[in-house]
Amino acid sequence: MNTTKQKTNTPSDVIVHELVQAGVEVVYGIVSIHNMPIYDAIVREGSIRLIAARGESGAVNMADGYARATGKLGVVLTSTGAGAGNAAGALTESWNQGTPLLHITGEVASDYVGTGKRYIHECKDQLAMMEGASKKAHLLQQPEQTTTLIKQAIKEAATPPLGPITVSIPTDLQTSIIPDNTILEASSPTKTIAFEDEADTFDLPNTLIQKITQAKRPVIWAGGGVIASGASDELSQLVERLQPAVITSESGKGAIPENHPLCIGNFTTEAEVEALFRQSDLLISIGTHFRGEETNDWTLPLPDEHIGINAEPDALNLNYTVSYGLAGDAKDILQQLNRKLEEQPIAPDQAYVEEVKTVRSNVRAALQDAVAPYDQFADGMRRLMPDDAILVRDVTMPAYIWGNKLIETYKPRTSIFASGGGIGQGLPTAIGAQIADEDRTVVLIAGDGGFMVNAGELATAAQENLPLIIVLFDDGGYGILRYLQTAAYGRTKAVDLNYPDYAKLCESMGFTAERVESADTFVQAFDNAIKQRKPAMIIVDMEAVGPTNQPYKESEAYINSFCPGN
Repeated sequence: MNTTKQKTNTPSDVIVHELVQAGVEVVYGIVSIHNMPIYDAIVREGSIRLIAARGESGAVNMADGYARATGKLGVVLTSTGAGAGNAAGALTESWNQGTPLLHITGEVASDYVGTGKRYIHECKDQLAMMEGASKKAHLLQQPEQTTTLIKQAIKEAATPPLGPITVSIPTDLQTSIIPDNTILEASSPTKTIAFEDEADTFDLPNTLIQKITQAKRPVIWAGGGVIASGASDELSQLVERLQPAVITSESGKGAIPENHPLCIGNFTTEAEVEALFRQSDLLISIGTHFRGEETNDWTLPLPDEHIGINAEPDALNLNYTVSYGLAGDAKDILQQLNRKLEEQPIAPDQAYVEEVKTVRSNVRAALQDAVAPYDQFADGMRRLMPDDAILVRDVTMPAYIWGNKLIETYKPRTSIFASGGGIGQGLPTAIGAQIADEDRTVVLIAGDGGFMVNAGELATAAQENLPLIIVLFDDGGYGILRYLQTAAYGRTKAVDLNYPDYAKLCESMGFTAERVESADTFVQAFDNAIKQRKPAMIIVDMEAVGPTNQPYKESEAYINSFCPGN
């Protein structure tokens, strides 16, 4: 074994130095011949935990889940070419969600980049591929540029719009010696994601304050930007002052406790909520993009009087116009707004307040009736999970229909869902969230179809001995596509799939596993899983449980968007 002590002024060591300075505690990834020097530098430095994923896609999802659960920078380390390509799909999820993530990947030796000589692991244009999957992508060209480039990448990941930044490091440059006079420039630690104090550059005008104080039927739409900026307390203060209806986007779940009597929650397209929007005289949107699936592809009627708050100037007027746009950090802006409103007399319309409470109750009751008996699953999970438990939902029918709505979220950063819509990313994302805090309860809702995409990451969870709870809904294939194919074509194809014995699969990797056939047996099994604090899977036999009380119905417009002329 070669035990010669290496010099510590290589790009690999500089990368690790900058990660430590940025407060990075965990790096997820796959080791390969094209990133071994960086791995070794991490080991020699000694303070960063390395998590060995079973695939690059899963490694990115883990870093993504970690970042969402903590608000810190997620870091992933992958290999060249095919390895970087495997990471691309998961990077698009991070981009969709706006997760601060640094993706460091190998690249072929610098003399061969772009030559097409078929150097081992070569990709035709890795930089372009990473640019398409990331917020931005960079290629290290000279060893002396490492410090500046990594600093820049970390800052870019943490600057709105947040997103994944990829840095490709050619293999030969990873071990190059950087002259002592250029090695490390001063670097101050950055322990958390920081935002520029943009809100201090303007003063909220009196006309804007008047619009708010005079509104009789206000609605607040809280998005993920509230959570990203740590503005939940400021949002709650604004809600108590104005007494509005509160909508939370999927990414905004937890921005305000969803058991608040004025929080309608993640119900945006129901008829009673649409009627509320039609009759509203003011919308205040905070940190949201108004995604297509949450607005019936932007046909949801929103009030003409619309105050938009967003850290991303480009997000204002993108999907819905605003009558007044405030570009800046939500926390800063809401603090200013709350201070201004303290000076103003506000008399909420009590009839409207009671109407909002009624709508809140009605949409929940209607959904509970529609999805019964699965409403009992939702009730049992919420009752047994601690308030700060993290619930991760893969893209699956139970999550989409009722898990995203009926299981209330009480705290920021405790609700995680695949914003980009890609199936199978739930398991590795949940692993990352659990590693962020191994003492916390983390629960994954997944379907059998999506689960098999990254099933190998069960081994990662088992190796790290994580007390992750997986609730697997087994319907023998892709349930959502069964419905959509039947609605569009009157037949199905490639949606009924053969799967392994999940209990045996889990048990072979150190998980406990139990198959349940009713809501009652599920609740008991879930209670046991929470109490035992060990890796666990509960397999829900959906055929035995039976169908929902009302059949799932996606909108005709949604189906026609895939099958025009149907």
